[in-house]
Amino acid sequence: MLNSISDNELMLKVKEGDLDKLGLLFERYNKRLYHFFYRLTDRSDLSEDLVQGVFERILKYRNTYTNDGSFSTWIFQIARNLQADHYRKNQYSGTPEEFINWEQLEDDTFAYKEKYRRKNELKLLQQAINKLDDIKKETLILSRFEGFKYKEIANIMECSESAVKVRIFRALQEIEVHIKEFNRNDYD
Repeated sequence: MLNSISDNELMLKVKEGDLDKLGLLFERYNKRLYHFFYRLTDRSDLSEDLVQGVFERILKYRNTYTNDGSFSTWIFQIARNLQADHYRKNQYSGTPEEFINWEQLEDDTFAYKEKYRRKNELKLLQQAINKLDDIKKETLILSRFEGFKYKEIANIMECSESAVKVRIFRALQEIEVHIKEFNRNDYD
């Protein structure tokens, strides 16, 4: 029965003081948020802390929840703001130098040769993604890895839907250019 309750309904119950429902929202979103943060930071410990921070903010600011739009858009907007606040507070500049560990997402059933080829492709992809500016990187991750629609991303990032489309288009173009550069440098 609890699985049939929508996220928005659960959050309204949290807002009304039924704090046990926050645990259900945590169960539904903690892995997804963790993967979002991990793709941005490449740090497991930091990702776990940021997930906890999202739910602390939900608890602290539950009275401001308005039930406008989807809950997932609202929670990822909180996540994005928390991550930005964390980097601003800790005076990080740009993106981390380490690469996103995409190979953890790989299926272990590939043959060794295929796995090796794919590993190299993923390394190039992660290098190219890390060369993107923060806004394009976040937009691309929300779209391609978190599965948000452009309209939802626009709400999360507080911009227009057309701006989201442009950012994704430009990010994909930049990735293609970077990968070509990497390949060219390998053969020089």
